[in-house]
Amino acid sequence: MNLFDKDRGNAVQLAEVLHPMIARAAVPSRWRDAVRSSLIALTLVACGLLATGHAHADTPAAAPVATAAPAAAPAADAAPAAAAATAAPAAAAPAAAAPTPNKGDTAWMLTSTALVLLMSVPALALFYGGLARQKNMLSVLIQVFVVFSLITVLWCVYGYSLAFTEGNSFIGGFDRLFLKGTFDSATGAFSMAATFSKNTPLYELVFVAFQATFAAITCCLILGSIVERVKFSAVLIFVTIWFTISYLPIAHMVWFWMGPDAFTDASVADAMTAKGGLLWQWGALDFAGGTVVHINAGVAGLVGAMMLGKRIGFGKESMAPHSLTMTMIGAAMLWFGWFGFNAGSAYEANGSAALAFMNTYLATACAVLSWLFGEWALKGKPSLLGAASGAVAGLVAITPAAGNVGIPGAFVIGTAAGLVCLWGVTGLKKMIKVDDSLDVFGVHAVGGITGALLTGVFNAPSLGGPGFVTDWVTGKTGYTSILEQTLVQAKAVGFTIVWTAVAAFIAFKVADLLVGLRVSEEDEREGLDTSSHGERAYS
Repeated sequence: MNLFDKDRGNAVQLAEVLHPMIARAAVPSRWRDAVRSSLIALTLVACGLLATGHAHADTPAAAPVATAAPAAAPAADAAPAAAAATAAPAAAAPAAAAPTPNKGDTAWMLTSTALVLLMSVPALALFYGGLARQKNMLSVLIQVFVVFSLITVLWCVYGYSLAFTEGNSFIGGFDRLFLKGTFDSATGAFSMAATFSKNTPLYELVFVAFQATFAAITCCLILGSIVERVKFSAVLIFVTIWFTISYLPIAHMVWFWMGPDAFTDASVADAMTAKGGLLWQWGALDFAGGTVVHINAGVAGLVGAMMLGKRIGFGKESMAPHSLTMTMIGAAMLWFGWFGFNAGSAYEANGSAALAFMNTYLATACAVLSWLFGEWALKGKPSLLGAASGAVAGLVAITPAAGNVGIPGAFVIGTAAGLVCLWGVTGLKKMIKVDDSLDVFGVHAVGGITGALLTGVFNAPSLGGPGFVTDWVTGKTGYTSILEQTLVQAKAVGFTIVWTAVAAFIAFKVADLLVGLRVSEEDEREGLDTSSHGERAYS
């Protein structure tokens, strides 16, 4: 019995103590069990961190990454049984050479990594900065720039290890702290990560870098909900905590598995599946981050906006974007970079990447048009802001579906995303009465939910989808039913919403207790560019 097993009862006991508090709170009864389950799960993550650290402290590194069976390890020597039965000595059969990364795959993944970096710095920074008021432009830029850098460092220290090494269903272990084991300077050998194809490895450091950009941009997305009144120090404290207790567990639960090469025959299939992340075991489909990135960040942003409160003058003063030119440039660069985000998530330069690329291209264009024409019908005029927002909505919604649906799915998901997210930033925003500054919840959470659910529908081969792998030993693909897969998707969406909401509340609360969340009224009115950073975006 390890430490995780010993503390499981404590986690349940803690949730039982908190459950009456949940019941007395204004929480619909149908959600109370989900909240209770998430409280148990969050406690288990903490236990899991201790357990995996204890279990792996004196053992060699495990299979390096979620999509990473130890592809670099040479094949086991095959003892020539026939030779033993003969009198004449015979040389042992040589071991099969370990597969090496394809140079085309490596080049594509390095390019994709650079494209995703472009999405944050400068694309997201310009998109958000243009939407803010002039007196806060520079503060938005520095928040995105520094948070991206901070999360990159934390990812290489411990984040990658906790997200993409073997641990338990909720969190990974400590085998790759400080990226230990990814490169042997004595021999010049590189460790390998797996792709979605057998005997097709990828340099693990390439996978580390690619996934680092995902973690960093996810934390940056949250900033759009809380800009123009949040303390810079509170931002840094919050993202450090939230990254650790929300992003890393969700990434592990959705994307960690032992890789296709671990499924050597049917006798080990169940054991290998059981080592995967919780939502992966459920069969949830998320090609590039609908749950991990967009729902995760969008819900966290909503929690932050609620805890900070509305900006001074919200609903009374004009808070229009100060530079739609900057916003349009940022949106266009996001669209460009998103090809690396989605098509890169195939981990190979193959047909799956081509499908994800085309779906990303098409769905985004559909969303631009549906948002634009929807806004035109509602307000009487089409706007550049609407077109740019529609592009982001389409990119968000197609993210979980990119390689999981066919071309018909891209048409429907993109068109639906533009209309649903238009409602998210207008009708829904008025209903919940929260000052989500740059509509992170209305676009990223609502768009992510839309895409995640429709992935379950349009993954069906009958609707042009590719289906999914049902047997990793043989690589056989199939499909259950639209209802069954959509219910799996809905379950994953609901779990992610509850988890990140609880985690975000904890992270914001700790930041509030340590330094306070909000700047003074005087500093807010002056603008954060000068009051927090002593600089101006424009002379």
